[in-house]
Amino acid sequence: MQNSLPPNSIGLVKPNKVHFDKKLVLASGSSLNGFELVYETYGKLNANCSNAILICHALSGDHHVAGYHSSKDKKPGWWDNAIGPNKVIDTNKFFVVCPNNIGGCGGSTGPLTTNPDTGEIYGPNFPLVTVKDWVKTQAMLADHLGIDVWAVIIGGSLGGMQCIEWSIAYPDRLKHTFVIAAASKLSTQNIAFNEIARQVIRSDRNFNEGYYYKSDNKPIHGLMQARMLGHITYLSDDALDEKFGRQLRNGKIKFGYDVEFQIESYLRYQGRSFVDRFDANSYLLITKVLDYFDPAAETDGNLAKAMSPAKAEFLIISFSSDWRFSPTRSVEIVGALLETNKKVSYIEIQSKEGHDSFLKEIPIYHQIMKTALNRIATEIGV
Repeated sequence: MQNSLPPNSIGLVKPNKVHFDKKLVLASGSSLNGFELVYETYGKLNANCSNAILICHALSGDHHVAGYHSSKDKKPGWWDNAIGPNKVIDTNKFFVVCPNNIGGCGGSTGPLTTNPDTGEIYGPNFPLVTVKDWVKTQAMLADHLGIDVWAVIIGGSLGGMQCIEWSIAYPDRLKHTFVIAAASKLSTQNIAFNEIARQVIRSDRNFNEGYYYKSDNKPIHGLMQARMLGHITYLSDDALDEKFGRQLRNGKIKFGYDVEFQIESYLRYQGRSFVDRFDANSYLLITKVLDYFDPAAETDGNLAKAMSPAKAEFLIISFSSDWRFSPTRSVEIVGALLETNKKVSYIEIQSKEGHDSFLKEIPIYHQIMKTALNRIATEIGV
């Protein structure tokens, strides 16, 4: 429990919510008769609205990216190590915005919210959405905030996919983008991992085809196991071995099926803590968002052609131990950008942390971003 906030923290923050009455037509052909976005902002928007940065969250993220909601919070926002006064993303210079995407469970319109057409919780009836839909709603949020052009759009993993979509769909509305630990489409293996996670959730006897909201019994076991599966894919073998090895929880083998190894205890803890803050229907939906993203599908598999509308300057970052979104996938993006003479810089960071590296406070990683952002700050005069 926090007795006092760290001196370099953005401090106490409050989420904002905006309602859009306009009918939102989705890529699937379905629609929402209005929707709400929950978002947080840090820093101050300058007079000509040129210092705005959009942060795009990944699968399990949300709008609470930095700071604390209460002095009693045990943890700050999910990227607090990078965002705040004099940090990598310096809120003394930039106005930072992070929304919770529709379909999530952080307060924006999604399976947990009420369908205005029926008066009932959407639940499994919430329509499937795509990265295109997310970016469209983020552009509407930008309009609401008076931001015509983002100085930078930054995202890791699924957030990086949103950066790519922004550069294609709204090329005149961003100057720079940092695409971190991402890919232009999921590999077959990644789709397979997502399908296993979905089947584990849907096989939980309490899932009830997604209509579990009125019951005291939620599909916590399925969601917990899905999270455990996902979590080990975000880490590298070296990271797990270094942290846990073959350590036994009680010092000796007990010849049973309960927790014996420390890694088993860790994974169960990760699973249990996840079900306290996430919704099973949202998890199903967001894994589908990941599966569907493939901008080159509209250009006969030609990624360079798909990204040809882009005008932003790209910084592409990958991590050596990330096998879920490997450096090879980042190099594919770099190659497509170079083929059409786009401005792009690329670096592969040496790290043992696997896919989760993009969330870690790795000195060279943070320094590269800070140097790039300092240059951008100079460009816009902040």
